Amino acid sequence: MATESQFTVLLIEIGVAVAVQLGVLIGILMAVRKSSAKMETIADDIHRRTVPILESTSSLLANTKPQIETIVANLTDSSEKLKAQVDEIIDRTRLQVVRADELVSRTMDKVEETTEMVHHTVISPVRQLAGVLQGVTMGINVLFGRRGQNGQGQRQGKSVGDPRDEMFI
Repeated sequence: MATESQFTVLLIEIGVAVAVQLGVLIGILMAVRKSSAKMETIADDIHRRTVPILESTSSLLANTKPQIETIVANLTDSSEKLKAQVDEIIDRTRLQVVRADELVSRTMDKVEETTEMVHHTVISPVRQLAGVLQGVTMGINVLFGRRGQNGQGQRQGKSVGDPRDEMFI
């Protein structure tokens, strides 16, 4: 009988465990029902608040969609035109820079040619003429200087042919 009493105690323990589990499950079921009811209330409240916002947003988008499409199309067209104009301006600028470079190069060449021509046609003959005039002047000074000083060949403390008499040529 000892095993039967142990078996009976075991069955009672199992019954109590099942009853406790049944109570826990019923508690969970009640909590789920309560939270489900609260969730439905919250969902209804959210739905009630968001539906008008969503409807007005939808109508706003429907009304502004053609305007937005027009704006986007205009921006695309303007961007393409602006790019074409900028490319044209860049090409023109490059051409003008090349022209200016050629103009400056030609001008510098002409300045060099003119400088060389002035040097050969004006400065060199003027220097030669100045040398001749200085020689003639020196000759006249020597000639008149000898007569003025009784033929001693001195002029202002210098003798004729003094190396300090330098000719500028």
